Amino acid sequence: MAIDRELLRVISSIKDLDELNRFFRDIFTPAELDDISLRWKLLKDLHQGMTQRKISEKYGISLCKITRGSKVLKQKGSVVLKVLDAGE
Repeated sequence: MAIDRELLRVISSIKDLDELNRFFRDIFTPAELDDISLRWKLLKDLHQGMTQRKISEKYGISLCKITRGSKVLKQKGSVVLKVLDAGE
């Protein structure tokens, strides 16, 4: 399912982090926000070289969820990888 382009434009237009935080809390459930935050954390850990087993132990999640993140980082043209590389 594609993400609504209008929603992407709205999110990218919000420059104030506190306002963006409030917007996310308005439209996402606490569980959805937890899932998104966890996905980002495990992607960062993978990028920093942490093993999948260590990440699984750290967050109490399955290796399948982590493997998906690993595949994202290995994709040619991965925007996630580009963003993480830029943050170094």
